Amino acid sequence: MAELTTLAQLLNATLDPKQNKQAEAQIKSQEAQPGFALLLLQITASDSHPLQTRLASALFFKNFVKRNWTDVEGNYKLQEQDVVAIKKEIIGLMISVPSNIQSQLGEAVSIIADSDFYERWDTLVDDLVSRLTADNIKVNTGVLQVAHSIFGRWRPLFRSDELYAEVNHVIQKFGSPFLTLWQTLDSYIDSHASDTTALKAAFVELDLILQLFYDLSCQDLPPVVEDNLAGIAGLLLKYLTYDNKALQTEDEDEAGPLQTTKANIFEALTLYVGKYYEDFAKHMQGFIQSSWTLLTTVGPEPKNDILVSKALQFLTSVTKINEQAQNFNDPNVQSQIVEKVVVPNVALRDSDVETFEDEPIEFIRRDLEGSDSETRRRAASDFLKELSDQFEESVTSIGMSIIEKLLQDHKSNPASNWRSKDTAVNLYYAIAAKGTATVSHGIVSVNQRVNIGDFFSQNLAADLQDANAQPLLKVDAIKYLYVFRSLMGKDQWQQVIPLLVNHLGHSNYCVYTYAAVVTERALALIDQTTNKPIIDPANIVPLAKDLTEHLFSLILRDRQPAKVQENEFVMRCIMRVLIVLREEISRVAGSVLHHLIDITNIIATNPSNPRFYYYHFESIGAVIRFSAASTAESLCTALYGPFTNILQNGVDEFMPYVFQLLAALFEKEPIKPLPQNFSPLVAPVLSPVLWEQRGNVPALVRLLSAIIPRAADDLVKNNQLPNVLGLFQKLVSTKTNEGYGCDLLEDCVTSFSPEALKPYWTDILNIMLTRLQGKQAASFQSRFVRFYHFFASQDNRGLGADVFVVETDKIQNDVFRGLYLSIILPKTQELARPIDRKIAAVALTKTLADSQAFATRYPKGWPLTCNALLKLLENPPVPPKSDDMIVDQDVEDTVFGVGFTALNTVRKVPQDPFENITDLRKWVGQHLKEADQRNGGRIGQAVGGMDSAAQQALQSYMSS
Repeated sequence: MAELTTLAQLLNATLDPKQNKQAEAQIKSQEAQPGFALLLLQITASDSHPLQTRLASALFFKNFVKRNWTDVEGNYKLQEQDVVAIKKEIIGLMISVPSNIQSQLGEAVSIIADSDFYERWDTLVDDLVSRLTADNIKVNTGVLQVAHSIFGRWRPLFRSDELYAEVNHVIQKFGSPFLTLWQTLDSYIDSHASDTTALKAAFVELDLILQLFYDLSCQDLPPVVEDNLAGIAGLLLKYLTYDNKALQTEDEDEAGPLQTTKANIFEALTLYVGKYYEDFAKHMQGFIQSSWTLLTTVGPEPKNDILVSKALQFLTSVTKINEQAQNFNDPNVQSQIVEKVVVPNVALRDSDVETFEDEPIEFIRRDLEGSDSETRRRAASDFLKELSDQFEESVTSIGMSIIEKLLQDHKSNPASNWRSKDTAVNLYYAIAAKGTATVSHGIVSVNQRVNIGDFFSQNLAADLQDANAQPLLKVDAIKYLYVFRSLMGKDQWQQVIPLLVNHLGHSNYCVYTYAAVVTERALALIDQTTNKPIIDPANIVPLAKDLTEHLFSLILRDRQPAKVQENEFVMRCIMRVLIVLREEISRVAGSVLHHLIDITNIIATNPSNPRFYYYHFESIGAVIRFSAASTAESLCTALYGPFTNILQNGVDEFMPYVFQLLAALFEKEPIKPLPQNFSPLVAPVLSPVLWEQRGNVPALVRLLSAIIPRAADDLVKNNQLPNVLGLFQKLVSTKTNEGYGCDLLEDCVTSFSPEALKPYWTDILNIMLTRLQGKQAASFQSRFVRFYHFFASQDNRGLGADVFVVETDKIQNDVFRGLYLSIILPKTQELARPIDRKIAAVALTKTLADSQAFATRYPKGWPLTCNALLKLLENPPVPPKSDDMIVDQDVEDTVFGVGFTALNTVRKVPQDPFENITDLRKWVGQHLKEADQRNGGRIGQAVGGMDSAAQQALQSYMSS
């Protein structure tokens, strides 16, 4: 009981910002104790604790499970009795707790299911089914919530045999009871039509049933659904048209039960139209008519937004099917659709204008990042776009006629009717744009019946030139450039860029942010014919100082941590300007670095926007990358304070970025000793604690690889080489990190003296051979073969094939023979990267040239090795030249804040250890020719024993 009381007190303390970190640290210090997770569940379950304490306990339990359920190989990190007890207790607990706690436990269940369901938790579905009741809605709702938290994981997953086995396992056990429950609930709703409390509870259950219907159908059409599809379609249509005053709400903003239920039905219908059309086609007509009726009668209140957007998404999916699109193949019908459905839902409402003015960053994200996919405007635009694709001539004519009327309405009274112009512009996007916009290029194909250049110059350019134009219309004009940016010529951009830069100084938050967005995208545009930037960097250099100073002033105008990192779009623009400047960054490096360090110190106290700090650290990366090598020491001095502050305070979100940036700094002067103030960093980097965080591993490997060449002697002198090799052993033991382990080992070979490494080779190779025999060895084979060739090619460092044979003999006599024949030779031809194939070719050549083991002990291995080499040389690998171009990463697809995110500005270029060998065939021939001479013609004799084709090929190389 004392343990529970103490833990509850600490959980309460985590809710106090002043005590939060210390309390969390104290709780985490108890995590390793057996039964810790069960204590959290006890607090979560107990009504004797305040709700906030129970919620904090559930939240901590969820994060505990996320950190501690399994390791990277899927093995339990908890004791078995704890695992069994958690699975036994959590389902019943989740069913009984309040909804806000339920959602936290649901996420925990989902994490456990990711690891264990269904093979290590095969009783779960039976447990859920056994808890379903005929009349207890509260219990059923809890069971369905658990089921949805598990089955909902299937929605984004790609088809696989393992996934289908799991889905089929669930369908077989859960399918029939689920449909029975649905039918029972339908009867219950009918019999309680006038009972408001009962109806509201029933519709919560119905919503979960509809979500589970989607879950169960998202991968394949379940047989039990296929057999009962007519009845299910009847239920869906019944509740799509259902109305009951008891469920209507006065709140104009929050969706009520009717809106939520109908939105869920439309979501399921959209799935069935897109995935199971042939099975569902005969049921569709009623849904199409009902959606039309709904869209022409539903009110404009925000509470209906999700419902309207889902209905429009359904009609869009219907229109994509040519057979169903014929429902709209009538200009009169199309005109009604555009006038009665599309225009009202594209038009700005007061609530949109309020968001623009009061929550501008939310307005921008919703508009630019696709998070507006649930808005009326986006859904209506997508519907019109699909109609235009199907019936281009008629819909374009109708749409442009309405657009012209709206523009004329604006011209008649610009001050009062500016919303008409905004509607016109957004309708034009839907009519003009073809295909899907990409992050890098925007729209790349347009409707040939419109002229995007004329539309801009005639209707939008004036809003950029008029300082007093309505801010939202300025945003429309700037966004137009964003959408169609790839279709604008170089001359047009030369005219527009000064206007955009000017709008960075606009007082309106949305206006200057959109200007930053389009400036950044424009600077990233590449002319596909010349492969050069559309906007000449030379035009930006003179503006760089004023431009960066102004952008930083926008970020730092409010120095509260949350406000500083609020606007990732401006930070991204700074990053792009620095990338464009390249070596000219020296003009602004001092002031830029000052601001970046200032921002680092502010946001490190409370990181809250992963996108912002990603661009922020990319900006620091640009300064490091493009500054001269001679500035490395001063950069180290400047960044020492903020970086050590991050490491000492354990700012987990920033650590992978700091490690990458430190590595890039150290790599600038690889032959110099490590800067003295950073020497104390070595010991923490070698300690296992930092390596426990999965997201740290790739960055730590790179950092350690950058430290080793600059501190190799000190590492040996301080007896820290065993620590480095211990990390190699830890990394290579798991499939996830085995590649990083091999990278680290190769860096050790390159940097440490042969004498320093010699005592460890038997242990190192024993670790690798053991890994080859373990689980998931197949993935390790290619990395092992790459390492073998690297080892065999390093004869200048006291290694080579013969040393490898000697060292493996110490493990097991003649183990090399089987290893070489069964793994090394066959896998060599499977090496994919040009650098790996080149290393292999060099290693095989050196083996043929000078290996005593292959000359005497393995004479049959010589021709096999020669044939492997000749096969590699049929298409000699040519490693790509070092490319200094920073590829524009599709950052919207990057999962920020989860695991490891590489910094593009300081990405590490793959190292070619034999970059002096430019003509591989010529080098092979010359090397073998010289070896033949110094070894008394031994190679020529060996070649003579091979088939004529091999002889001819090898002789041609040696004679060239």
